[in-house]
Amino acid sequence: MKLILLMAQTVDGKIARHSSHFPDWTASADKSYFARRTREAGVIIMGSKTFDTLKTPLPGRKNVVLSRDPGRVSRPPDLIFTAGPPARLLADLATEGFQEAILAGGMRINSLFAGAGLIDEIIVTVSPRIFGSGLSLFDIPLDLELRMVEVRRLDGDLVLLHYLVRH
Repeated sequence: MKLILLMAQTVDGKIARHSSHFPDWTASADKSYFARRTREAGVIIMGSKTFDTLKTPLPGRKNVVLSRDPGRVSRPPDLIFTAGPPARLLADLATEGFQEAILAGGMRINSLFAGAGLIDEIIVTVSPRIFGSGLSLFDIPLDLELRMVEVRRLDGDLVLLHYLVRH
């Protein structure tokens, strides 16, 4: 099973101003790319704070939300809350027939999967914004070696960077 981290960030490397910041600052081309890639994969993995900014599951794909809150209620097949370990989650998704999954943050969830060596690709869209402070892609020290696959202008001043993670 291939896991692709797909995030938007500012030029200064921030994915949000704070944990409840709704991603309304990204360009429409970014939103379109995100929607297309997550629908192609069929499954999106995110943390509970990221899910809470969205308010509802993204349609047309399985939404897996990592949460330690036992009060969260799953609505199979489109919304699953889990506290299970990342490796087991990916194994379960592979058993269900998924070939790839999109990891969509936030920084703690990204760090959980990256720290376990489970991310295979990283796709970042860089928006022409600067926040000056805020949340980064990860919140732990990492040493990931990447290989560039693609650099592409999506629209206007929006740039897509696509990397393979060397394991």
